[in-house]
Amino acid sequence: MRNEPIRVLLADDHIIVREGYRCLLEKYDRVEIVGEAGDGAEAYRLFQALRPDVVIMDLSMPGKGGIETIRHIRLRDPQARILVFTMHLNAGFAIKAMEAGAKGYITKSSAPDLLVRAIFDVAAGRRALSPDISQEIALAAVSGSGTPLASLSPREFEIMRMLVEDKSQKEIADILNISHKTVCNYHYQIKTKLGVKSDIGLVHIALQLGILGKADV
Repeated sequence: MRNEPIRVLLADDHIIVREGYRCLLEKYDRVEIVGEAGDGAEAYRLFQALRPDVVIMDLSMPGKGGIETIRHIRLRDPQARILVFTMHLNAGFAIKAMEAGAKGYITKSSAPDLLVRAIFDVAAGRRALSPDISQEIALAAVSGSGTPLASLSPREFEIMRMLVEDKSQKEIADILNISHKTVCNYHYQIKTKLGVKSDIGLVHIALQLGILGKADV
């Protein structure tokens, strides 16, 4: 059993939410908050500088979203242990986060002790899923509702999310530090894989699968 505290990096764009995490986790002697990030780029920089044992990662952040940041961190360090803590009760988000390299996925509607337990599990190299997201993944598998997204890579999923949120190809290229031509290629591949001919088709799929809420349209 390890005696030293688990060193945690918090990544969430809401300062009040991060403060809530800190107040909760500082009650536990075995957890130490070593840094806080407000967006994906800052989370990546702090991960490199601090080398935390666990990163607690939100998915909805400005710039690079959580899934792309997870992928980026794991490319840098395949042993990185990342726990998603998010409002998204969505099998598609959870599956893509895991494919990107997350070890756990806990929704923000979960009880606080579940988050703490998940930190210990992920630090120990174990998977951690909140019961509600486990049920969503199981239902998606049974109903086949997750099938349209199965062919997308985590990066394609993230680009699709940005497209349906009305970001331009240039904005996406700047955020991901890739060329405009590369984004165009991804855009075409995403539509081809999902069997749609237009961005309206992408929006319809995003609505059906809960990737985009009606309030966002």
